[in-house]
Amino acid sequence: MEDSPHIPPVPATDPAEQYLVLLNEHERALAAYVHALVPDRLDAEDILQSCKLTMWKQFAGFEPGTHFLAWARKIAFHQILNHRRGAKRKPLYSAEPAFLEAVAAEIDRVSDSLADRSEALHECLKRLPENQRRLVLLRYYEDHDIAAIARETDRTEAGVYKLLSRIRAALNDCVKSRLDSSAA
Repeated sequence: MEDSPHIPPVPATDPAEQYLVLLNEHERALAAYVHALVPDRLDAEDILQSCKLTMWKQFAGFEPGTHFLAWARKIAFHQILNHRRGAKRKPLYSAEPAFLEAVAAEIDRVSDSLADRSEALHECLKRLPENQRRLVLLRYYEDHDIAAIARETDRTEAGVYKLLSRIRAALNDCVKSRLDSSAA
């Protein structure tokens, strides 16, 4: 599977550095993937540690410029299956490998969709006028309440609500348009 065009490959450097950069970039998504497939938190953490070690051992076989997270998920999936096979006790849940594969495929599909939406939103945010982008950053990234934004931008609270509503609608239209054009 090829990497999305919006994720540039990590420049060729020291393999350990390259691995750590890629792992750092995708670690949360990998952890979410494993925790979604393994209900026991401690088992999931053990599997993640084992997965990271296996990924490092196999990193020489990773092709720079390809989709690191897809590669990591494949390794994690096999680690999960190995863990289940090696468990001496019957698990509290009974998930057959086919079921786990179906869940893993759905997580991959949703994750790719969310990554596409995130990239589209990022591009749409860059196109906003500076004052509107600042409002979005204050509200959603810095978690300011409406009253604080109103004071900081010399607007009424009602004005902030209305402007944020228009900005959200414009961003939604922009994201839909970008996703529709990329699907075509």
